[in-house]
Amino acid sequence: MTIERVIVRNYRTLYDADLKFGPGTNIIVGDNESGKSTLLEAINLALKRQLSRRPADYELHPFLFNSKTVAEFIASHKFGTPKPPPEILIELYLRDHEDLAVLKGTMNSEILDQPGIALKIKLDDNLKDEYREYIKNPDELRSIPIEYYEIEWLSFAGDLLTSKAIPVKSALIDPSSITNTHAANRYVLEIVRDYLTKVQSVELALSYRKMRDEFQNDARIHAINSDLATKAGIVSDKRLSVAMDVTSRASWETGVMPHLDDIPLTLVGKGEQNAVKVKLAMEASEACDIFLMEEPENHLSHTNLNRLIGKIVAKSEGRQLIITTHSSFVLNKLGIDNTIMFDGRHGVRLNDLPKPTFAYFKKLPGYDTLRMILAKRSILVEGPSDELVVQKAFFQTHGTMPLDAGVEVISVNSLAFKRFLDIARLLKIDVSVVTDNDSNEEAKTASYAEYAKHENISVCIGKGDKFPTLEPQLLNANGLTRLNSLLGTSYAEGDALLDYMKSHKTDVALKLFDSARPFIIPDYIKDAIR
Repeated sequence: MTIERVIVRNYRTLYDADLKFGPGTNIIVGDNESGKSTLLEAINLALKRQLSRRPADYELHPFLFNSKTVAEFIASHKFGTPKPPPEILIELYLRDHEDLAVLKGTMNSEILDQPGIALKIKLDDNLKDEYREYIKNPDELRSIPIEYYEIEWLSFAGDLLTSKAIPVKSALIDPSSITNTHAANRYVLEIVRDYLTKVQSVELALSYRKMRDEFQNDARIHAINSDLATKAGIVSDKRLSVAMDVTSRASWETGVMPHLDDIPLTLVGKGEQNAVKVKLAMEASEACDIFLMEEPENHLSHTNLNRLIGKIVAKSEGRQLIITTHSSFVLNKLGIDNTIMFDGRHGVRLNDLPKPTFAYFKKLPGYDTLRMILAKRSILVEGPSDELVVQKAFFQTHGTMPLDAGVEVISVNSLAFKRFLDIARLLKIDVSVVTDNDSNEEAKTASYAEYAKHENISVCIGKGDKFPTLEPQLLNANGLTRLNSLLGTSYAEGDALLDYMKSHKTDVALKLFDSARPFIIPDYIKDAIR
């Protein structure tokens, strides 16, 4: 039982997201604040009606609504054109399965006859009069009046749902969100509790109660209580004593702490803590159909991350795994063909690329692919010397290094430019290519024509067939005297300097990069570093 499609509207950073998932592994990558974590949270909310591991009804607050939606709602009331109260909608479209027949129907925004779950956070119909009274003075409207809202949880058949009515079992695993010692301890113990059998849980509870009883019979505690008994009448007319808490709220979970090699879990390294939380959560969720996992790479070395990914792969076999990451290592280990590039609205899979391009990226380590996907803007160059020159040209022009401005300069084999541009075209990523004209500027321009017509792609080709590569372009722009001065050389003829530059490509690029004096930037590079 797996999720085929998710639609999320007006939930936190997700204004209008629509994403499809495969039945197996799904790796979600995207920039910070694109909504990856929010997407997992929304899916978990629709499946369990929970937020922060608590019933969602007790966790409603105005900031669950998308800020753009809230701003539009408030502005509409202030300017006399009031909009209806906003609603949050989360729809999970599930793949057909015989056990999901009870959830099947057309009560969804797409009117599809499919099993699914719809969760809405909407104005309570019973409180409409109170809501109208509240919004009469728009000047006092600062946020969504969440006090008048309710959660509506329905199947696509239109039936009200309870947690027991949903056959799909899921687990949200996000150990990085547990930031304090008490919460981390509680998180792990909740997982341990789920992992234990009923008999083991009873035995642990009995052992804990026996330990509390033994505390009371200790001679030292008895002596202390005898002394406190003499204080009767000072603080109360009743006898004062101390004892361990034996109320129902004082269960073993409140007094037991998980240990690793006899060291409290909260005192071991962060990486080990996170790995244990992930592994325990998966072990405790044997009956799960769907795992939702947030960035498993946090605080882990490559070796330990490799072990953890192996465990994740083994435990998620035959189930659906939806995982977020910023790690190219995770991307490679789980399969780049399972990657979904998410921009906050839509997800594009790498297998949506042309087949030759998809086959090419399956063979790559994935690092450069991820760099381009996550960057604000990318500049693709042909090699290390081009990369250094473009970086220095960017610094000369903007007063900052490209990476500090959110721009990645990526060295790519020129034969692979079009592969990367296929991704840029699909995802609408802002990309510039800096490439040689190879003594035929017209032919080179024509070869990139289908890509250059896209607004987000600019192909910057060296000008003039007499200057086929970077080195002649630099010499043409700067002249013999200036370039000799920048490079610390004294060649009398341009051809001799050019021969030196071609045989010392990286050294020349490094000298220009390190020089305190600026060099004249060739026009085609200027176009790329706009």
